[in-house]
Amino acid sequence: MKTLGLIALFAIPGAIARYVQALVVAHIVGGPFPWGILSINVMGSFAMGFLFFETLERITLSPELRTGLLTGFLGTYTTFSTYTFGALHLLERGAWLIGGAYLFGSVVLGLAATASGAWLSRNVSRG
Repeated sequence: MKTLGLIALFAIPGAIARYVQALVVAHIVGGPFPWGILSINVMGSFAMGFLFFETLERITLSPELRTGLLTGFLGTYTTFSTYTFGALHLLERGAWLIGGAYLFGSVVLGLAATASGAWLSRNVSRG
């Protein structure tokens, strides 16, 4: 139960950081390219790789606090960091085919699911 509480506690600042960063970067850079989201994905992926191993090998944190930080904060800041970390985990273990399928499948199936949801919302009549 402590782990769930810490995840929830860290999720709040993670979500706020994501929202604020997306707004600030979009305001500074402008244009149609989603620079804010790209910056969140890149920074979150870096933070996941760095903090995962720092808190595993160098910094002593309770498992609950570590999960709260990595899953709660970074999980709401960017789910992309979890995606890329999962891919790294597979690739570092030599599971190139599975890792590649995971990377490719997540992007292609995710895009297809988003497009399908958008199509359904736009084309199915309501009641």
